[in-house]
Amino acid sequence: QVQLVESGGGLVQAGGSLRLSCAASGTLFRVNSMAWFRQAPGKQRDLVAAITGSGSTNYADSLKGRFTISKDNAKNTVFLQMNNLKPEDRAVYYCNAGTFNAITYWGQGTQVSVSS
Repeated sequence: QVQLVESGGGLVQAGGSLRLSCAASGTLFRVNSMAWFRQAPGKQRDLVAAITGSGSTNYADSLKGRFTISKDNAKNTVFLQMNNLKPEDRAVYYCNAGTFNAITYWGQGTQVSVSS
């Protein structure tokens, strides 16, 4: 089992920044990738960014240049730095962990709100 706990969400003005954190615990040796997804009200959950065990990253095309995913292996923590936030970035942001045997784990989510 893998447990994921997100933090860092909140309310920010448009143009501002937030840094989300996802602390992972449990049986981590099978985890080979971590990711952030987001879900806006009434919409599906979409990939924001992902990072592999080797540090390779990929991003949703629309978010490249504003969002950055990174990780601290020593602390088993993944981060999402979000800059120049826009009202359309408002969503619940979820941390995701994927394993070599195709099991997926989710955090409880953290709310990000952006005022115009």
